[in-house]
Amino acid sequence: MNEGEVLIEVEGLSKKFCKDLKRSLKYGVQDLFSSGKKKRNTSSLRKDEFWAVRDINFELRRGECLGLIGHNGAGKSTLLKMLNGLINPDEGKIVMRGRIGALIELGAGFNPLLTGRENIYNNAAVLGFSRREVDEKIEAIIDFSEIREFIDMPVQNYSSGMTVRLGFSIAAQIQPDVLIIDEVLAVGDLGFVLKCFKTIDTLLPKTAIVFVSHSMPMVSRICNKIILMERGVSQYQGDDVAKAIDIYYQRFASNDTDIVFDDGTVRLDSVKLINADTSKGDIPQLHRKDDFRLSVQLTLLKEILSPVIVISLFDKEQRPIAIFEENEEGTMKITNDNRIEFVLTHKNLQLSKGIYSLNVFVGTGSSRQPILRINGLLQFQIVHNREVWPSFLLESTFEQ
Repeated sequence: MNEGEVLIEVEGLSKKFCKDLKRSLKYGVQDLFSSGKKKRNTSSLRKDEFWAVRDINFELRRGECLGLIGHNGAGKSTLLKMLNGLINPDEGKIVMRGRIGALIELGAGFNPLLTGRENIYNNAAVLGFSRREVDEKIEAIIDFSEIREFIDMPVQNYSSGMTVRLGFSIAAQIQPDVLIIDEVLAVGDLGFVLKCFKTIDTLLPKTAIVFVSHSMPMVSRICNKIILMERGVSQYQGDDVAKAIDIYYQRFASNDTDIVFDDGTVRLDSVKLINADTSKGDIPQLHRKDDFRLSVQLTLLKEILSPVIVISLFDKEQRPIAIFEENEEGTMKITNDNRIEFVLTHKNLQLSKGIYSLNVFVGTGSSRQPILRINGLLQFQIVHNREVWPSFLLESTFEQ
């Protein structure tokens, strides 16, 4: 094993598909019969064809983990299937060295009629391992998968989580030179996912890993190289994983609001971060430890007493993480023209880097009777030089 040796070389890789099935079959037949004649110019697109992947180039060495990110349809899975040899490129070349393990689709490579134990031997044989080598590792594979009581049951009866456990266990214990992982880890339970990441940490010095996920915390957790894809092409490529994640969030964040409840009593006129930087994209930016100052303007369409306003905070994975203290009942001033204006302030905001969003709730009276609820009201980005998984990066001191 040569540390740092290049295990994957990709040069000018491109793949196109046809949107129309009948036309796609027609093109396939035409290409088949013209294969022995003068080679057709594959760079040109025929009617209804499009580039799913276009001109991708990279090298991946042992000890490196490449993250592939982008929205659905960006070309990530097509690229993985070419790397794994499931489909052929129309242009470019791929050089893969060593044994290749792939977890690119749930159950891919498994024979559903065979048992889990039999599928272990089949998968290992495809990777080039002898039966004797598998005999030495099979108990470790079964133990890691935590499905020993089901190992002699046909895989077609496995749940999605059990299938992921078995697939990853084979890859982890066989230790291929190249490991390709698509979104499958999102299916596993949290305990097993954490176990998988711990194993990836152990494998990485000896392996080159290609990792695809829509979970940016997962990507930032294990990847040291990154490609952001959009419509089949690379929009950003390099070693700065945090920068690519920032671009991803800015490009694909939605500014649409979701009005969950509105009884016509109050209208939300304006919500704005006062001290945010809006010069670098559609999403306002704050730096970690800035003061959070939110200007809110509402108009009362009906007379109400004691409006109470609650604003909650959601992280980049759309999990609720915090709620700002509500105003005390009876303290919200209403102007003569039935308007409410206020600035909510929270000092020294210690959120970690990433995209966050706000939900707003307006209620009335001591029972907090709801009159307005809006989700995804405003998104903002925290800028910082560190990428961490948790939503809060809390200030601390160390005394000795």
